[in-house]
Amino acid sequence: KRRRAASMNRLGCWPARSLPRSGRGSGQRSLGLGGHPSGPRHPGTPAAKRTWESPGVRARDCPLSTSWLSEPPLGPAPHLSMVQAHGGRSRAQPLTLSLGAAMTQPPPEKTPAKKHVRLQERRGSNVALMLDVRSLGAVEPICSVNTPREVTLHFLRTAGHPLTRWALQRQPPSPKQLEEEFLKIPSNFVSPEDLDIPGHASKDRYKTILPNPQSRVCLGRAQSQEDGDYINANYIRGYDGKEKVYIATQGPMPNTVSDFWEMVWQEEVSLIVMLTQLREGKEKCVHYWPTEEETYGPFQIRIQDMKECPEYTVRQLTIQYQEERRSVKHILFSAWPDHQTPESAGPLLRLVAEVEESPETAAHPGPIVVHCSAGIGRTGCFIATRIGCQQLKARGEVDILGIVCQLRLDRGGMIQTAEQYQFLHHTLALYAGQLPEEPSP
Repeated sequence: KRRRAASMNRLGCWPARSLPRSGRGSGQRSLGLGGHPSGPRHPGTPAAKRTWESPGVRARDCPLSTSWLSEPPLGPAPHLSMVQAHGGRSRAQPLTLSLGAAMTQPPPEKTPAKKHVRLQERRGSNVALMLDVRSLGAVEPICSVNTPREVTLHFLRTAGHPLTRWALQRQPPSPKQLEEEFLKIPSNFVSPEDLDIPGHASKDRYKTILPNPQSRVCLGRAQSQEDGDYINANYIRGYDGKEKVYIATQGPMPNTVSDFWEMVWQEEVSLIVMLTQLREGKEKCVHYWPTEEETYGPFQIRIQDMKECPEYTVRQLTIQYQEERRSVKHILFSAWPDHQTPESAGPLLRLVAEVEESPETAAHPGPIVVHCSAGIGRTGCFIATRIGCQQLKARGEVDILGIVCQLRLDRGGMIQTAEQYQFLHHTLALYAGQLPEEPSP
């Protein structure tokens, strides 16, 4: 028996139990047996790869005898090479045979428990994902998620990009940089669902340009309206965050002219800046002031004086309600196309100077009414230009990004295009060059 075992070891094959014969054509294949190569195995030397069956030796050629199982083998422990289909390619996986009454696969080795992996870390895996609801809240605390509205407000309240006079004139941001900066500013438009005011749609020139609820102007003092306090207008903060320095509003419509003059009376307005023509292809604003004298609702408006300037027209008006009269200055600046910019910054700076030097600006506490057609594009540019000039004059620097964010907090969409944002930087750079030289330190 020992000689026989040694002979089988030299042949590289150990006899195995024969599987039950099922005859030819049964579809079952014999398992190929492969032993270790003859000669001693050295540590670190990989075992030779085997094919399906060892050359020249087949399982059915081995004698059907079990007497050799009673003694342990003299050579190295045999391995069974079992071929398993995997992904369209054959791959051999060795299984150790235990010599005894039966050949069984040894129990798998204990592997350490896998580390818990969160769902985000398993993206791209082709294994089935299972979520254990019992672990929710145990892996990491559940945190509140900011809503888009909260993200918008946080950006508009905190964003800023201060520029010194020197940087604004000699190292200004490129047009591409300004465009990218502008596109990051949230518009803060109001959804119609957030404006729960019955009948407001008939008083909106543009259905998507609505007043922000927290700063909108509410009518009511003159009691000229029968259908509520609504007007498409917002209070706008000025330099250093001062409240109600401006009122930004849309161009009056035929059915809102009396509302407009009620707002002027109610808010004690002494200056109106109009930044649009009456028609630019289509109607942008109705003719809401008289040629000589006209009555709008309970208000009587009269022209007192008119002055033509190269870039704008100045009218002195009186507004009378019951027995009381007030003076109002009306400036019409018409050289500014909608959604675009003036040909040069000089006329806009002269308009700002006209407003700054008007006695109505200093003598009356009421806000300045500014409007174009929608009340956000050219209106926003004018207000931002005046605030920026005040910053440069008082501080020697200007935060144009911060100004636009403050305007959009008060009225959504102020300054409509990247071109207007770039023009605002150009205008303020020109103004910075007109200021007296800063004293040397």
